Amino acid sequence: MSRLNSLKQRSDLLQALRRFFWQRDFIEVETPIRLLTPALEDYIDAIPANGKFLRTSPELHMKRLLCEGAEKIFQIGACFREHEHGERHREEFTMLEWYEAHCDYRKIADDLQALFKFCSKELACREDYFSQTFEVLSLEDAFGSYAKISLDESIAQNNFEEILCFEVEPHLGKERPTLINDYPASMAALSRKKPNAPHLAERFEVYVDGLELANAYSELTDAQEQRQRFVECQDLRTSQKRITYDLDENFLQALEKGMPEAGGIALGVDRLAMVLFGHKDISSVLAFGDEQ
Repeated sequence: MSRLNSLKQRSDLLQALRRFFWQRDFIEVETPIRLLTPALEDYIDAIPANGKFLRTSPELHMKRLLCEGAEKIFQIGACFREHEHGERHREEFTMLEWYEAHCDYRKIADDLQALFKFCSKELACREDYFSQTFEVLSLEDAFGSYAKISLDESIAQNNFEEILCFEVEPHLGKERPTLINDYPASMAALSRKKPNAPHLAERFEVYVDGLELANAYSELTDAQEQRQRFVECQDLRTSQKRITYDLDENFLQALEKGMPEAGGIALGVDRLAMVLFGHKDISSVLAFGDEQ
């Protein structure tokens, strides 16, 4: 397929994504790309940009809009993460994020399934696959089914990411999309804990063809707990000799003023284009690949 044909497919996808949200009365927003400090996450590194950082996600600014009274917002835009490169990764990529007040991650999962069905129908791509109900597995069960060691063992041995990537993920989303939930709370610094199981987070990820497409939370709204989670993340990054970042005090102050219960999700647009249109390399869905 020629690059221009691929770009036409991508353009059609972007239009379909926007139609989905416009029909549901979401407001499209734009937030800053250069930030004073990025969101603190255990294993995501930001790219420095002349005294600031390129955003790894628009999450914290979008949540600040929820604190100001926004209820249904989405954004499609460039994000940047250092050291990410390969057939499925780029340091610069396109992310779709949406947030909705007065809901949780279960509502977000329903909306994600509706989004998949809508786009596959609009684009006449893989409708049979994306019309199916998600397979749902806990992270612990996914490790039990596909990994040589348990989830707890992988965490204790500090090789969770390696085991997940090479032993678990290739088996997910083969016949229908797979939703993985019940992540340890320590792996979700921005997520609310499950009330009946506080060692777990209200977080899920969705996989298609062994590829992670989306990561969602019931959002943590307690400012004091969020501050403590960020500090724990700083400590972890320091112990691993990784660059660490200052706390985003503007975000924490917004939380202190009050944020409604909310659900949110980040979805990789480039990866969605890959699985919808049958591309194996992410550069096939970009206007310019490695050469730029």
